[in-house]
Amino acid sequence: MQSEKKRKILAIEDDPTYIRLLKTCLEAKGYTVVFVTDGLQALNMVRQVKPDLIITDLMLPGMDGHKFCRMIKFDKNTGKIPIIMLTARDLDKEEEMSKKVGADMFLSKTQPIQELLKVIPKLLEQADKANEKAI
Repeated sequence: MQSEKKRKILAIEDDPTYIRLLKTCLEAKGYTVVFVTDGLQALNMVRQVKPDLIITDLMLPGMDGHKFCRMIKFDKNTGKIPIIMLTARDLDKEEEMSKKVGADMFLSKTQPIQELLKVIPKLLEQADKANEKAI
């Protein structure tokens, strides 16, 4: 398990206000956070950063969150990285599609940031256990 190592999160978000909020909250929890603002840039960054977890907005320039998630989840090198999708859109309409493309969690940006902060350690722990079994 990687508990001693600082966990890396790749966040894909194009709203500067939400970027500041995420950055402040995630770094306060001890995570290393790398931000990109569009889906195409994010694909390249996944290979460079090798994040432990990805948080992505649904509506992004370059490539939307669903397409990004599908590409990550169906790649054998990145498919086990947990992905949390965030949206300001109607949850019911978007949640089903997010599940189909492989998102591990789907949250509304209108929910308190504490909800996001609660699920991150759980998803990281699940990923660690899955990786241990694969070894």
